[in-house]
Amino acid sequence: MKKKISAVSRLYDLLQFGEFGGVNPSITDSSTYTFLNPDEMEETFHGHAQGCFLYSRHWNPSNKYLADAVATMENTESAWITASGMAAISCAILQICSTGDHLITSITTYGGTYAFLKNYLKKFNIEVSFVNITDLKSVEEAVRPNTKLIYTESVTNPLLQVSDIPALAEIAARHHIKLMVDNTFTPLIITPTNLGADFTVYSLTKFVNGKNDCVAGAICGRRQFIDDLADVHCGTAMLLGPVLDPLRSSGILKNMHTLHLRMQQHSKNAMYLAEKLGELNMRVIYPGLENHPQHKLMKQIMNEEFGFGGMMAIVLDSASDANRLMQKMQQEQVGYLAVSLGYFKTLFSCSGKSTSSEIPREIQQQMGLSEGLLRFSVGLDHDIGQTFGRIKKCLEETKLV
Repeated sequence: MKKKISAVSRLYDLLQFGEFGGVNPSITDSSTYTFLNPDEMEETFHGHAQGCFLYSRHWNPSNKYLADAVATMENTESAWITASGMAAISCAILQICSTGDHLITSITTYGGTYAFLKNYLKKFNIEVSFVNITDLKSVEEAVRPNTKLIYTESVTNPLLQVSDIPALAEIAARHHIKLMVDNTFTPLIITPTNLGADFTVYSLTKFVNGKNDCVAGAICGRRQFIDDLADVHCGTAMLLGPVLDPLRSSGILKNMHTLHLRMQQHSKNAMYLAEKLGELNMRVIYPGLENHPQHKLMKQIMNEEFGFGGMMAIVLDSASDANRLMQKMQQEQVGYLAVSLGYFKTLFSCSGKSTSSEIPREIQQQMGLSEGLLRFSVGLDHDIGQTFGRIKKCLEETKLV
């Protein structure tokens, strides 16, 4: 039997040298590129010339290096780099769906994605059905003759539901539609392509980069789809123009090579906190806990060596309780009261009032999002026991335990 090659090994074996033999690829500080002759320029505009760079909105060497690395990690034929995660999501969906089409998505999803799907796509007369993505029957029943896409997050934001990607891929294939998965929460932990997904999108801003010093995104899929995105005549990414600065591409590329170590530590720390907070009788949501509704599913689809991820949540009685606790935790140096995730320090926010605030309150209630849900992006703390001690002190002083 042929040995399965891990994403980390594929990345390690990817040879990318600088133009002068540097161990890091050179950063290309150019917006436009020269041609040896006019014919070559014309062929590039028509998409016939291979390996030629035309203009940085189209391709530039730094973004190509990063795209190759992300595609290698995701085991896809190709990838495209964007200036944000939302740019990746919106460009990929608009490349697939046109006026009169329909897509199915999870009602539990990142607030920006929800706003794009619920509000912005109305401009194009693209219909969207929001379902409980863990209820496969509801997904199946939502399929229409004009359905083009099922869109989900591998682990949903902020309720941390685990999508059954193999089952969703089977539904999609049976109805001749596509499956797109946002894997921002679980890089390396879940590989959607290996589970049957057609496309994977990312906010590289988060765990992949890990420094919260830039905003970036990626679209991964078959080479033809990526080429279509970049087409100068009708490519969504090419014409909407969400290009990432080459300097930022270079930084993300270097950070990718420590991603496996960081994800293991994020996961180790999150599991520790989830278990310890559970011992305090807190209502904890974490896929690594056996009481999580999709714990067994997560174990089936994950790459176990990277753990269950760095995202967890606790559910308090009210937003005011969450706010008091977050303020106290920041004072006690547990981490930062901030949105986003994947940072080396722990970040926490009350999702219903922040990253999910685009979702109307009645829909939050429908999806099961409590006002007191406090989302943690657990950091790379060396002494996670000390961190837990600080959290426990904060809970006691705010009289929440």
